[in-house]
Amino acid sequence: MFYYLNKNLDLSSTLTDLHLYNAHLEIDQLGVEVANFFEENKLLPGIILTNLGKFVGMISQQEFIKTLSRQYGRELFLNRPISVLYDFIKYELLVLPGDTYIVDAAYKAVKRPQELINEPIVVQVSPDNYQVLETQNLLIAQSHIHKLAKDLLQQQTQAQLIQTEKLVMLGQMVAGLAHELRNPINCVAGNSKFISGYYQDLIGLIHTYEENISQEIEEVEDLKEEIDFEFIKNDYFEMIKSIELAAEQMMQLVKSLHSFSHMEGTKRQETNINDCLDSTLLILKNRWKYSEVEIIKNYADLPLILCHSGQVGQVFMNLITNALDALEEHKKSDSEPGKIWIYTEVKNLSENLDRHLVKSINEVEINSTSEIEASVISTQDNQAIAPWLSIRIVDNGPGIPYKIQEQIFDRFFTTKVAGKGTGLGLAITHQIVVDKHRGKLNLNSTPGVGTEFEILLPMD
Repeated sequence: MFYYLNKNLDLSSTLTDLHLYNAHLEIDQLGVEVANFFEENKLLPGIILTNLGKFVGMISQQEFIKTLSRQYGRELFLNRPISVLYDFIKYELLVLPGDTYIVDAAYKAVKRPQELINEPIVVQVSPDNYQVLETQNLLIAQSHIHKLAKDLLQQQTQAQLIQTEKLVMLGQMVAGLAHELRNPINCVAGNSKFISGYYQDLIGLIHTYEENISQEIEEVEDLKEEIDFEFIKNDYFEMIKSIELAAEQMMQLVKSLHSFSHMEGTKRQETNINDCLDSTLLILKNRWKYSEVEIIKNYADLPLILCHSGQVGQVFMNLITNALDALEEHKKSDSEPGKIWIYTEVKNLSENLDRHLVKSINEVEINSTSEIEASVISTQDNQAIAPWLSIRIVDNGPGIPYKIQEQIFDRFFTTKVAGKGTGLGLAITHQIVVDKHRGKLNLNSTPGVGTEFEILLPMD
């Protein structure tokens, strides 16, 4: 049987959003009219019965066929008024208002006795307008809405997980930001006190000039010497410059934090990936500066790319933080300090790229001037080539054991000590890159040598 389904159904859809059958017969007509109706309309589940236009009941096609199949059924009912037939097969109908939610209607439909569970439902569209709803159509619609509800719940759960991970990372950043902000704030606060004192001295000097303009100039000169006027003139300007520099530092920190914490909805923005990386490094400056980790940047001149900049910033935050954690837990010797390399470039790769591999880190000498060359698996003939934006984050930490590399993107999987990691970072990173941006996230790690993550974002 063919079923009608409105693809625009949602959680608030009602019975009037479904396909209803509007077939009516007066109850004093002959039973043969019912047979003719069903013969002409094979898909018609039932007919509304009325008496002088007023609703009386409903006779379903399956009950009508079953009744006529009885011995002498056709002789007994076809040439008599429909009222005789209806009195014979009458049963309790399920009549529901048109504004009943589909989910509620389906629940009531399946709660009926077993012998009535497939019977059509009568829908009261308006006070004098009754129509018929096929039960199977209702259940299919309910199944569709159930799937929508499941998908919505999954989206909400994913959003909550992302927000949880973001809050955890923001909490970790607060300590570093507090330290970074302390110096410029102390500078502003300390110099402000001196400026206030200088101001009072300068005002006093001006007043003295005004009061003694006609008197001996020696008194003014004595006061200038007393307050060290020459020093104030020089130091005042330098102090203003230091305040401006400190304020600029604080503004950059706030701007970087805002860029990271801002999560766009569905809107993508043109983003400079190099700037996005620099903002992330600025937020994490306290981490890498005081853990004696060297950051080596090798940025290409990149075009702007459409993306969710806040989410991409979170990806960079997760990967760089993981690299810092690995380097701190596995301190290198003085001859081989901890290092993180960050590379950006545009690569022309296959549009059907399944896996992009890079050379193992142990094949390349890692130092401040080296650049890890990428080798791409040769693509099949006639495959389309498209530009991808590549961001590689490489560290010379302990690497990831081979046996857990396949689990590294699983949700709640973590190798960190209890209380330090949620196990969501890399799972969310993978979701943002692959699901939200149609990109690729590749891992290449050699235990004892280091780890490389490569993010590939399509540039279309």
